[in-house]
Amino acid sequence: MSLTVNQVKETIGNGRTVLGIEFGSTRIKAVLIGEDNTPIASGSYDWENKYVDNIWTYGLDDIWKGLQDSYQNMAGEVKQKYGVTLEKIGAIGFSGMMHGYMAFNKEDELLVPFRTWRNTFTEEACEVLSKLFNYHIPQRWSIAHLYQAILNQEEHVSEVSYFTTLAGYIHWKLTGEKVLGVGEASGVFPIDIATKGFHKRMIRQFDELVASKNFSWKLEEIMPKVLVAGENAGVLTEEGAKLLDVTGQLKPGIPLCPPEGDAGTGMAATNSVAERTGNVSAGTSVFAMIVLEKELSKAYEEIDLVTTPSGSLVAMVHCNNCTSDLNAWVGLFKEFAEAFGVEVDMNKLFGTLYNKALEGDADCGGLLAYNYFSGEHITGFEEGRPLFVRTPESKFNLANFMRVHLFTSLGALKTGMDILIKQEDVRVDKILGHGGLFKTPLVGQKIMAAAMNVPVSVMETAGEGGAWGIALLASYMINKAESETLEDFLNRKVFAGKMGSEIAPDVKDVEGFEQFIERYTKGLAIERAAVDFLK
Repeated sequence: MSLTVNQVKETIGNGRTVLGIEFGSTRIKAVLIGEDNTPIASGSYDWENKYVDNIWTYGLDDIWKGLQDSYQNMAGEVKQKYGVTLEKIGAIGFSGMMHGYMAFNKEDELLVPFRTWRNTFTEEACEVLSKLFNYHIPQRWSIAHLYQAILNQEEHVSEVSYFTTLAGYIHWKLTGEKVLGVGEASGVFPIDIATKGFHKRMIRQFDELVASKNFSWKLEEIMPKVLVAGENAGVLTEEGAKLLDVTGQLKPGIPLCPPEGDAGTGMAATNSVAERTGNVSAGTSVFAMIVLEKELSKAYEEIDLVTTPSGSLVAMVHCNNCTSDLNAWVGLFKEFAEAFGVEVDMNKLFGTLYNKALEGDADCGGLLAYNYFSGEHITGFEEGRPLFVRTPESKFNLANFMRVHLFTSLGALKTGMDILIKQEDVRVDKILGHGGLFKTPLVGQKIMAAAMNVPVSVMETAGEGGAWGIALLASYMINKAESETLEDFLNRKVFAGKMGSEIAPDVKDVEGFEQFIERYTKGLAIERAAVDFLK
């Protein structure tokens, strides 16, 4: 049962709210939640990265303006809806796009512009470090950026006193604490699951690797301290309060939870932090996060290893392409209808075409498609060419056409997931789906369940996003019972009674997807030829 307006007013006045702010790629969002962990006010600020001197970056001025504006917009909504000025908050949490590189000198000055996760010029560093550690280091990780700067003989490296991520930077400036949540830290440097801290052996290996450079620092000295969900990560200082709320009304002394990355907040927001659970975000790109019971037998280039906010190991399969080609075909059908003078409702069009796919043959009638608008590292492509292919014998009808485009939107993801499930025998009991693919009821779930051979749920709350996720982590820190795990807290105090709709895999659909993926894998040579010859 939701709180009444008077109850919310009392909660705000007594400082029992919790604030989460997440720095996404295109939007900074602030969400204030009440004692029942549901949102009561929000504010946002739109921003875009800039490409400056061959670097994808955001300026420091943009970071602070975005933080302050999103906070003011949220505080303004509190005032408008409840007639209360926000002065006290029970706890705060900050989250941001994972990875990237922000390096500072002893005077706390930024040495080079913030290098975001989008930068992909660290390939040489990744190859060296992955081989050295016997652990897959993705290009966007902070350690890859640092070592690439060393390889490039960048002058700033000798001056580095501290490096962190965007979330870590904001947290540091507001609290004075140089810390990271373990989930965010797992995109900086490999985590030792036993200690839930940075991997000591790999730190030693890195120091030995760069010993000849005679830097004044050792790696451990310039990295943040790692904390797990539920630990106190400092309090809002007077200076921090003024940075966050330029009106000066917010009081200092508010406790902060460990800053986290968008992967960790996504897991919290979808209740996917327990072993053998996972979540799949499917929109323009698609990624799956599966919480593992044990470490993998070896390193895989296709699988990134990160952690939950509590430090459990997570396998991440990330693919660049998902619904862009599918959306383009739906756009073509819209044009066709409009050419006949039919006014098109896009929601109805998507719903009609998606549901048509459920009438198709289990294996898409022998049709084949690739949705590669851009490259796809899982299948080894630097560039992409969207393709639709059939034989004269293929069953070419609308149902199979829509079905194959829904199937191929998950083709690369299925390729990566098969490594986990078929080669590593990873067990998955359920997956939570969120993102545009699931907007049409049931269809996206059925297709995902066929691809993964796992029950797929969709919850109404999944759309609340990462700002809500980091607010939940801050709420856990101050509201957890003694020895209550994050998993139990989410189950009992956040998601109880909100399980959403679950669809189990259909045996025929699963068999059909297996037939499709065999065709998809064999046909990659066609995609390769298209990249080579279609310029």
